Parts: sequence; structure tokens; C-alpha cells
Amino acid sequence: MSVTVGIRCDAGPSTGVGHLVRCVALAEELTSRGVAVHFLSDLGGLAWAEQQLTSRGLAWHPAPYDPVGLVAAADRLGLDAVVVDSYTLPASHSVALRASGRTVLAIVDGSLRGQSADIYVDQNLDTPLTGALTGLDYALLRRAVRDLRPTAVPAPRTGTPRVVAFFGGTDAYGAAPVVGQLLIDTGVAFSATVIAANAALRAGLLRLSPLPSQHLEIIGPTDDLPKLLADSDLVISASGTSTWELLCLGLPSALVWVVENQILGYERTTARGLAAGLGHLPTLGPDAVNTLRQLLLSPGLRGEIAARAWSAVDGNGCARVADALLATQ
Repeated sequence: MSVTVGIRCDAGPSTGVGHLVRCVALAEELTSRGVAVHFLSDLGGLAWAEQQLTSRGLAWHPAPYDPVGLVAAADRLGLDAVVVDSYTLPASHSVALRASGRTVLAIVDGSLRGQSADIYVDQNLDTPLTGALTGLDYALLRRAVRDLRPTAVPAPRTGTPRVVAFFGGTDAYGAAPVVGQLLIDTGVAFSATVIAANAALRAGLLRLSPLPSQHLEIIGPTDDLPKLLADSDLVISASGTSTWELLCLGLPSALVWVVENQILGYERTTARGLAAGLGHLPTLGPDAVNTLRQLLLSPGLRGEIAARAWSAVDGNGCARVADALLATQ
């Protein structure tokens, strides 16, 4: 029997692309099993976000903004089930979908936010939810990441560390120039690739003055990011959904938390030693510089973090979630 699944998620300059990225990962798994997938999304005019769907041949439709419109779209597209991933979508939407006889799977982060669903997925560490698919075994990771997962943790490299710094698809709070300056302040040699999400952030990075032994390469958002990450010795990133990708790849990382909904993930990940913690973006200072200096100077420290990270996420979360969803059809 053929199955058709809708995915209701959004992206935008201020909300970021985390919801979209993990939904794309699940869509890849579903389409590989012959499931038809339709996104109902407002992508905020972000070209990179739109490309994530078009490059994979995933159908994309305008986001309905009321329950009646959502059910009508589900009827028109012949949806058997709908995945909902949003912090802002009113619960009345998922209630209406279930009342129409469709299975609803809600991807959540610590709180259900009132959503009504047959299946809840919370991929975060130590989540308090019961009766849900919880923990890193259900981390939703793109195929481009999973395909690069090493079969074992590689030995840490010596020499000038290769660093990649990125802060989501939009870097809405301007972390890149701040972290670029922190790297410079370590006084340690490095070769860093920093993702500038827009022209203003690129200009801010270009104003920095690295030491002669320090190299900063500034690039825009790229689909080659997983390959850049896999070839790095240290990754600096915001504590968001991309954290689980870094763990799956067995990469030593240093995290900052930018917005409130990242605090729990940041604290739990760093407390387990799965990543180093730099702190809250607006307050980063000497302690963060010292942490980065230690990471740059110590291949052994990076190797210890990488080993713990690699062991925490096996990369099979999409398959497990897809199994649970399709078992309801």
C-alpha cells in the first residue's frame, strides 16, 4: 500500500532552519522507502532553505495558516499522516488533523506545547517526556551527515588545528564575528573556516585582524558543510539541532547557547563531556578564550571529546522514527 506523508514545518531569518533540517532528514528516509512526502512550509524567503527541498525533489506547498486550511490541504494531497515540527503552530492544527482521521507525529523539544499527536519524538538528552520516542537514538540526521560517519573514532591530528565555525542557517544573533574574535584572542595558530550567513556578518568578520599564524577563511552557507566538518579538528557551533550531527561524526566541538530553548541541550551535552561549553553568546569572554586555547593546543583533549561524542549517536534515528510512523499505516 502506498503511503503519503505531509510535513508541517517552517524556517526563516529569525526562527532559523533547525526544524526544516531535521524534517528533511526524516523525509530522506521516508522517500527511500517509497513514501511520497509533501512539505507544507513557510521558508521565509531563504534561498538555502528552499534548495534543501528542491535539490532533493521534495514537493513543497504554501503553509496553511489555520486548521481548516491545513485539513483541506491534507485532503487535496491525499495525506495519510502528517509530521508537525513547530514551536509556534497552534495546537488546534494538530487536533484538527487527528480529528480528520490522520496519524500525527509531533517532533518536540522538552515540551509538547499543547500539540496533539499519536507519536511524539524528542531527540534531546535526558528528556522528561514519557510515552514518547526519546533520546539520541531518535536523532534525525541528514544522509549527507550519516554517510560521513567514521567506522571508528580517528586518532586526533597534530599540527595547526583546522577549525570550522557555523551558527545555523541564518546566525540570527551574529555569533560568527564574536567567535572569530575569541579565536584570535587565544593567540594560538589555527586555520579556520567561518560561515557568514549574510553580507553584514561577512563584513564583520572581514574587520577582524588575525595574527600571522592564524588564518580565517570566510564563506557563505554551503551544502558542503558536512564534508567541511568531517575534515576539521575542532567545530564551534550554537547548541541546536546540529549538535547531534557533530556527535554522530565524532567531532570535538565547542558550543555556545544563543537563545533560551538551547540552554537545556547545552547544559546536558557539556555536562556529559560530549562537547566543550563556551557559555552564553552575549557574555562570552576570557573563560571562553581559555577553553578554546586548551582545545587548540591539546589534540588529546579533542580526542577524548570526540570519542565520547561518537559513542553517543549512532546515526540510525531516522530509520527508527520512520519505522514507528509507518507501523501506524
